[in-house]
Amino acid sequence: MVLTAPGTTLQLAELPRPEPAAHQLLIRVLACGVCRTDLHVVDGELADAKLPLIPGHEIVGRVIGKGSSVERFAVGDRVGVPWLGEVCGVCTHCRGGRENLCDHARFTGYHIDGGYAEYAVADQRYCFAIPASYDDISAAPLLCAGLIGYRALTMAGDAQRLGIYGFGAAAHIVAQIARHQGRAIYAYSRPGDVASQQFARSLGAAWSGDSGTAAPDPLDAAIIFAPVGALVPLALRAVRKGGTVVCAGIHMSDIPAFPYDILWGERSIKSVANLTRSDGDAFMALAAQVPLQMSTVPYALDQANIALDDLRTGQFNGAAVLVPPVASASPRTA
Repeated sequence: MVLTAPGTTLQLAELPRPEPAAHQLLIRVLACGVCRTDLHVVDGELADAKLPLIPGHEIVGRVIGKGSSVERFAVGDRVGVPWLGEVCGVCTHCRGGRENLCDHARFTGYHIDGGYAEYAVADQRYCFAIPASYDDISAAPLLCAGLIGYRALTMAGDAQRLGIYGFGAAAHIVAQIARHQGRAIYAYSRPGDVASQQFARSLGAAWSGDSGTAAPDPLDAAIIFAPVGALVPLALRAVRKGGTVVCAGIHMSDIPAFPYDILWGERSIKSVANLTRSDGDAFMALAAQVPLQMSTVPYALDQANIALDDLRTGQFNGAAVLVPPVASASPRTA
């Protein structure tokens, strides 16, 4: 499924199977998650995407070939391919353990063709082994919703009362990890979105309500997954002095002006940028220990536009996952 211009629908195309470079794996795609970042790329909200482009950066697949320099994986291994596809390795950020901030980074499904396809190639150094306890469809959201959610959770520090704004794919994973760690979850949704509020409570949220409603307790930290800048002042009002508001999306609408007094008291605002390979290693080890219950909605590969529209309009809880015809599944009908 190919994007030829921002703001257009994806086009089904028959392309030659990619050939792996010396450091790359050739992967048969078994499943690929549909992420809100894909929406931002397709809608043109993230500029400078490679065109034409095959989107998709939550790839689960089987290695069917490899380049001459590949040492980490063998043919037959199941691997996951995340958003981070390549870094320079020599800049200050890379040498300081913050490769997620590399100015020369390239990203899967944005600068590098991704997983909305039957086959993909990926640099062995930026792939992860997938815990065996997850099937292909359930594993796909781990590669971004899980990874970015995990990084956002670490930025929230040791917060015991954690607010989550926007209860979608990332939030439903983070909530389970946080509950496993003994934290209390306060879930916020769009006004009137009763289904999301019930979904949050089914995953152990101590409270759920509309984004403009005050929770019964002051929060230690809040994570904003929804790409809505107006939520930042609301979250600042909800956290206690010394609390942290983490903006976890790669794109957000403008943050409106707000009075200084809701920031005062050493409250802080942080943003999450991409991920590091160490994030991936730590999160996959954690996912192998915590029995995460993944809420997924499968779609056939050629239904990618339907999946994106359903994500845009909030037609499901959890995560949409594309399933190429080489994998067995029961895709959602149009």
